[in-house]
Amino acid sequence: MARKNYLFTSESVSEGHPDKVCDRISDAVVDTYLAADPYARVACETLTTTNRIVLAGEVRGPESITKDHLIDVARAAVRDIGYEQDGFHWKNAEVDVYLHAQSADIAMGVDAAGNKDEGAGDQGIMFGYACRETDVLMPAPIIYSHRILKALAEARHSGAQPDLGPDAKSQVTLLYENGRPVRATSVVVSTQHSERVSVQDVREIVRPYVAEILPEGWFPPEEEFYVNPTGRFVIGGPDGDAGLTGRKIIVDTYGGAAPHGGGAFSGKDPTKVDRSAAYACRYLAKNVVAAELAERCTIQVSYAIGVSKPLSLYVETHGTGQVDESRLEKVLFELVDLSPRGIRERLKLNRPIYARTAAYGHFGRDPEPDGGFSWEKTDLVDELRRAFS
Repeated sequence: MARKNYLFTSESVSEGHPDKVCDRISDAVVDTYLAADPYARVACETLTTTNRIVLAGEVRGPESITKDHLIDVARAAVRDIGYEQDGFHWKNAEVDVYLHAQSADIAMGVDAAGNKDEGAGDQGIMFGYACRETDVLMPAPIIYSHRILKALAEARHSGAQPDLGPDAKSQVTLLYENGRPVRATSVVVSTQHSERVSVQDVREIVRPYVAEILPEGWFPPEEEFYVNPTGRFVIGGPDGDAGLTGRKIIVDTYGGAAPHGGGAFSGKDPTKVDRSAAYACRYLAKNVVAAELAERCTIQVSYAIGVSKPLSLYVETHGTGQVDESRLEKVLFELVDLSPRGIRERLKLNRPIYARTAAYGHFGRDPEPDGGFSWEKTDLVDELRRAFS
């Protein structure tokens, strides 16, 4: 039987965290290619360190996208985040581009040809999850962790808090009673700042943003509210720690509240099922919970490289389901084509919609008019309810 009373913690990192800088640059490269050719192939990894950015990986797309163009794309991403520091500056950082043509052997397995449909870009397992803890059907600790950092970033960008720097982390621990979150027992925020402010100043800058994000009465005891607990945090971003694409996969998803298949999202075009199938699993799980067929839902799907059909679909409702899980699996299979092509077409993933996903979570966001976060739609609810009525 699942525990009813416990503490659970999730963390988030800001857009200026070194790994997130890399995710943002990699996804900006994906968007650049998809804007030029919706069927371009991209697998772009980024490394950042003191005033250096390195892009590496494989692409297949228009020759009009030159190395100089990609250097400009990387600089623009860093500028938008807000890095204009001596150790990492959008204008002064050296940018190296080592992107080359996609392997012909991989392309042969993925491309549609003759009677062969488009295959998965790799083998793997992907998970999706939804629950009733928040208005966006996501676990509460990760959502509050994201929202705290997003609020601080918005205040920095607007000029309301000019002493905050781009690099930041948050961590929220919630007390659960009878399976529901009831209050925060601790909150940790570490944020880069200017030399003009003290540790106590930073604490008071951060406090109202945390208080605004947490539900009323949830603010932790004063001794459990930690802001920059190591003290000074002036040197940050890639100048303080090297960054790499794909190192924040738990931050990107459910904050540890659900399983993860291990594959990162950023830098990958939608033929890569690490990304597209994980989005599809979230889409299915969210619709199951939104249709009130379960309070919690975990979905797993698996693929073989070069094979279009998924090898398995697994649904787990953690004892909260209102319908038979085996039947639910069959209904979901019938409602949604989970082949790579089917996912891309249903969720309209061949669009330049990915740079915006690189920070503050790929899930629990609002669907956007241009197709961004399409996997957050709940347009299967009526069909699911009819299937079980």
